[in-house]
Amino acid sequence: MPHIPARLLPDAASLDHLLGELVGGAQVREVLLIAGAYPRALGPYSTVVDVLRSGLLNRHGLRRVSLAGHPEGHPKVALDEIRRAECEKSTLAGEAGLEVTLLTQFFFESAPFLKWTQEMRSRGVTARIVGGLAGPASIATLFRFAMRCGVGPSIRALGARPSSLMKLAADHGPEPVLRELASAHSRNRKDFDGVHLFCFGGYLRTCEWLHAAAEGRFVLNDSGGFRLA
Repeated sequence: MPHIPARLLPDAASLDHLLGELVGGAQVREVLLIAGAYPRALGPYSTVVDVLRSGLLNRHGLRRVSLAGHPEGHPKVALDEIRRAECEKSTLAGEAGLEVTLLTQFFFESAPFLKWTQEMRSRGVTARIVGGLAGPASIATLFRFAMRCGVGPSIRALGARPSSLMKLAADHGPEPVLRELASAHSRNRKDFDGVHLFCFGGYLRTCEWLHAAAEGRFVLNDSGGFRLA
């Protein structure tokens, strides 16, 4: 799915041309809109809401849009502003007739995500909510992406709990978090709609992991984590 950072769009014509190429040339049916972690906008689009209000997604026939969710906040934006923006852009996209998905930044603990989903629902957000998980990868790769993407409390919690860190290092995958999310989803399916895997360790490796998860081929190892059987 193409990612479109609003702040890197120099003008409306560039957005119009990009969407035309994506839809007409590549047969894209959904895009992920993000503001982009840049200090200032190159053109008229400072936020995702600005892009949604342009009406260009509808004009090019797009019917679905994904938007970024930040359960653990954002390193450069106040939490209240993040929550307000999440609600505003979800509502605006829905009012434009788009099928909306809130896709989160990846996380290593389920509790912040589950708390956030309940808050979104209590604020009247009806969009699909999908939790982002880091697929199987080395611990060095996970930390590098976590620091680059501003992943917050969950990565700090891992650093503060050596046992959890060792589990992650041994697992190279999100099995414990996935189990917690599956349990929560079985209790209340209205809070969130599924998970998305970021393929930091490679696409084929992630596919292999998914097959193993579907078939239950995980074995508890000596460190308390899970490995493929």
